[in-house]
Amino acid sequence: MHPVRFDPDDPLTAAIAPPAGESAEERAVRLSKEAEAKQISDAIDERLKEERAASKRLRPSFKLLLLGQSESGKSTTLKNFQLAFAPKAWQAERASWRAVIQLNLVRSINTILDVLSAEMAAAHAAHSPTTTPFLRPATSQGHARIDTDHNREPADGTSTTSSSATAPAVDTDPASPSEPLQFTNTHALLKLRLTPLRRVEADLKQLLGAATEELAPDAFSMPDSPGRETSVIPLYDDPGSAALPQRPPGEFYVRSNQSWRDALRCAYQGFGAGGEQQQRAAAVYEGKLTDATEIIASCADDMIALWEDEVVRGILKRLKIRPEQSPGFFLDDIARIAARGYEPSDEDVVRSRLRTLGVQEHKLVMERSGISALATNDVSREWMIYDVGGSRTSRAAWFPYFDDANAILFLAPISCFDELLEEDRRVNRLEDSFLLWRAIVESKLLAKCILVLFLNKYDLLEKKLASGVQVRKYLPSYGVRENIARVFARYLQQKFKDQHREYTPQPRRPLYIYTTTAIDTKETTSTLASVRDGILRHNLHKADFV
Repeated sequence: MHPVRFDPDDPLTAAIAPPAGESAEERAVRLSKEAEAKQISDAIDERLKEERAASKRLRPSFKLLLLGQSESGKSTTLKNFQLAFAPKAWQAERASWRAVIQLNLVRSINTILDVLSAEMAAAHAAHSPTTTPFLRPATSQGHARIDTDHNREPADGTSTTSSSATAPAVDTDPASPSEPLQFTNTHALLKLRLTPLRRVEADLKQLLGAATEELAPDAFSMPDSPGRETSVIPLYDDPGSAALPQRPPGEFYVRSNQSWRDALRCAYQGFGAGGEQQQRAAAVYEGKLTDATEIIASCADDMIALWEDEVVRGILKRLKIRPEQSPGFFLDDIARIAARGYEPSDEDVVRSRLRTLGVQEHKLVMERSGISALATNDVSREWMIYDVGGSRTSRAAWFPYFDDANAILFLAPISCFDELLEEDRRVNRLEDSFLLWRAIVESKLLAKCILVLFLNKYDLLEKKLASGVQVRKYLPSYGVRENIARVFARYLQQKFKDQHREYTPQPRRPLYIYTTTAIDTKETTSTLASVRDGILRHNLHKADFV
């Protein structure tokens, strides 16, 4: 046996070396303590191993992963799962979404107020005799141009949006009124009367646990200043395309998907059981929620007046901001949502927007109405669904969840063929979906998984193509096919099928493809029932029951 050699330059050597001048008795005591510590450590390791094995035996064996790029509709699809198969549990937590919906509404109003303030300031600067070359006045389009040669619209009058589904939709009509905006005292009064909504937004964010630093472009972010356009970016390098703007304000998010709901449910439904500290916290929550509801109700008429104001609508059109095509849009429902006794509907919750970071684990226990006729055991009734972050920086966290996965539900937003990734504005969102789909299909870790593909956001695709956007401009391989949603969806479906056939390591692996609009609860419930039955039927075939 070779003697152990110690490296004097190794910092670990000094930490594990015996004390200088150690006697034989001291050495025996030290070794005895080390042996005892190792025995305790080994026992802890063995106990943890047993607990993991027991947990694996007890947990439901059916594991579904929701995968797809950011803003593809994963969270909305999860809500539909809960609504379709666990309606009682859904109803119990539906009230907790009221604060989220109120925040969506208030944030929309505050964003419009920011745009209005910027435009009013620009209009004032344009008529001020103190205007300098460093403070350019607004143009007739309502915002300044830094360099007219590099900020002109493309020749066909279209422009593209950023990758985020919550980024502002771009109007393909380049019309720009020549008349200057006419602001009145009414606009200044609306700004003043709606000021309390700033405090409401901050309070609701605090209650939801929203982070202080926000991510990604907002639902329909205002320009950083009157001199910058709103998220208008070219898909390809083109000297005739609009210049890249600065990143607009971020979108709020929460890190936990359960704690905020538990806290709000406690506040909405009463303090219930719990210690004094918990009841005190619930009382604070209840007070802030009551105050927020009261302020929103008192501002309802002014919010409606702001949203319906012709000058405000003109500003949004000139800046190519279309909030009605963004998630969390409730400006057409102000009177209903601002009511003091407002209770969210199922459609409200599905349409609401709350971004969460990290992997969210959901235990879906199917109730009697959600149990399939094909269900034969508890595994058929209890699913673990994992909603993972879709941004590029989050995808490394997917791999630990691939182990033991039974099915993958991949969402590909097909309305984003003319949009860019927020993380990398050189990459087309549809192209990124194809690359991600290929990586999942050819992964040997997922070779035994059932694959379900949702070609999502079909409703937005219909609206976009009806507005005149041409698919072949962004996807040359589409050729001269008819520029309608039905034909384009069928074309993409075949492309995804071809990739699956070419790259799958299991030639006979089942693939189910659906064209979906996740915010359409009735249609999606029917689709999910088909998905559930298809998955269960496949499992029964594998077990030779069918």
